[in-house]
Amino acid sequence: MSQSDRLLLGVIAGPKGIKGEMKVKSFTEVPEDIVSYGLLEDKTGTKQFKISLVGTSKNLPVIRIKGVDDRNQAEALKGQELYILRDKLPGTEHADEFYHTDLIGLDVVEQDGSKFGEILRLYDFGAGDIMEITPVKKGAKSTILVPFTKEMVPTVDLAARQVTINLSDDFFDVPEPEKAEKDELDEL
Repeated sequence: MSQSDRLLLGVIAGPKGIKGEMKVKSFTEVPEDIVSYGLLEDKTGTKQFKISLVGTSKNLPVIRIKGVDDRNQAEALKGQELYILRDKLPGTEHADEFYHTDLIGLDVVEQDGSKFGEILRLYDFGAGDIMEITPVKKGAKSTILVPFTKEMVPTVDLAARQVTINLSDDFFDVPEPEKAEKDELDEL
């Protein structure tokens, strides 16, 4: 079974209390829904976890895993990724909805068809998805973050395994501070 057959639903953030409860960083649309998918697995599929929702703490779901009864056991699971088989999830409802795992590794091409890079990972910090792209440009030492919006990424072709980006000519320009801001900085 390939890794693309599994989707990451969450990561155990750490213990909560002394009775084996733990906080989980959930990647589901509604964080508490992580418990509604039934048995979850580790990355390899060799361990299964039956989880139940206990509550929330600092906007993170607090869960219990069957067989984890104390803080030490919960602490040992910190960082454990929780996966589900893809076929247990519903398909996407709209043509412009994608699971992150379907996008990771896709080629990124510019409007003229030239290769720009490859999608390394996607993030959602609360203001929308952001692609982290590894550029193919010689001498590039870092990755590039590009908002995953219809304007910036007008075409996603899963069959061709590529996305097309539309970056403005000044996308990589660093703006000069406004004169007033510059004067304030000089005064410090």
